[in-house]
Amino acid sequence: MHPSEISPRMGATPPPEPDQGARDLRDEVVALARSLPGGLRRLTVRNGDRAIEVEWATDAPGTGSSAPGAPAPAVSAASDDRPDAGAEAAEAAGAVRSPLVGTFYAAPSPGADPFVRVGDEVEPGQTVGIVEAMKLMNPILADEAGVVAEVLVGDAESVEYDQVLMRLRPTGRAR
Repeated sequence: MHPSEISPRMGATPPPEPDQGARDLRDEVVALARSLPGGLRRLTVRNGDRAIEVEWATDAPGTGSSAPGAPAPAVSAASDDRPDAGAEAAEAAGAVRSPLVGTFYAAPSPGADPFVRVGDEVEPGQTVGIVEAMKLMNPILADEAGVVAEVLVGDAESVEYDQVLMRLRPTGRAR
């Protein structure tokens, strides 16, 4: 949009045209989004101190389909020789994974209560932790409802991309 296309208002100044750097960044982000495997759930770009966050869409449970090159779904220990291993795997509702490399924090601030504990029920979209990356605090959200069965990382522990942070089991099941 060119400034001459904006209707004049008293006291209002037209928005500045994006500079070449912003246009280049936008073009790069669009190219990145088109080249990524699988369906995107969220793509966030910040221009100040430049950060890009990518979150992939999760397949519906039981579909077994995923795009080639997409992050692999969690693999359970059902191949274990224990007789109850299959039952434990069947109870697993899902895994909460780190969407990026950084430092995991279980609580919003030092000394505060953790976002969730083992046994807590969570709802989709509920914050279950934070991963700090490049001085940005990124909330980790539950993708599905469940009960926290296991927290696999400690507070202030380094985590890798796609690392399982915690496991959820379906609500209403015996522990």
